Amino acid sequence: MYRFLLSPRWLGALALTLVAAAVMVWLGNWQLDRYRGRTEVNERIDAGQRMAPVPLTEALSAPTGGAGKAGPAPAEEKVWTRVTVTGRYDPTNTVLVRGRTVDSRVGFEVLTPLVLSDGTALLVDRGWIPPAPGGATAQPPVPAAPTGDVTVVGRVHDTESGAGTVSRRDGRLETRRISVPRLAGELPYPVYGAYLLLDEQTPAADPAFKAVSVGHANNWQNFGYVVQWWLFAVMALFGYGWVARREARRAAGLDTERRPLDRAAEPTPTASA
Repeated sequence: MYRFLLSPRWLGALALTLVAAAVMVWLGNWQLDRYRGRTEVNERIDAGQRMAPVPLTEALSAPTGGAGKAGPAPAEEKVWTRVTVTGRYDPTNTVLVRGRTVDSRVGFEVLTPLVLSDGTALLVDRGWIPPAPGGATAQPPVPAAPTGDVTVVGRVHDTESGAGTVSRRDGRLETRRISVPRLAGELPYPVYGAYLLLDEQTPAADPAFKAVSVGHANNWQNFGYVVQWWLFAVMALFGYGWVARREARRAAGLDTERRPLDRAAEPTPTASA
């Protein structure tokens, strides 16, 4: 009944169906890996918000190069770790990161190097401020950094990807992306290989700054793609089986098409006497 499945045409259709289903399963597995990865990131973000701060050196390795060099990037499991460190701000090398959005407003994030007692520095994201009147790129007045020793508590943020250029305008560094290695090249001391997203500061931070919120990765979107690709794979295999079964029944004469009745051709009934 199913001998026709051994014909070249049906074998080719089977091979194509199996390849398509395998690709769809692979795509589903790939999205599953992305779902797991994003879920781990979200869990680290939540854990970093709850954890007690640890010394900086437990999360980041100190830079070993000379001035203008960035230290090693943090291990994946150390990103979003909450740390505490004491140093002195260097406001002469403040970095303005333009085009950053908080509460649906575009402004600047302000990074100031915190110089530690050993001469190394850590970039601290002190928060967000709106632009000056005149447009989203107009440099704002930056609240002064505290003088003397400052103790900060914040979460380790990995360097951002992208080849953002760094320029100096009106005595301040400007960039679009927080690329620590690029920023380190503009600074007169070795810099840690990640930056700190400020949570607390002693002395207290200026109230003009707004906290930079941390968005969670949309892991459930990836989970939806997993279900979608695996359903497509099942549908491809089911579709092949359904078409094959219909062809087999047709060849066996089990699915004969019925002609529609032609009522006009039937004799007109006569009234009985």
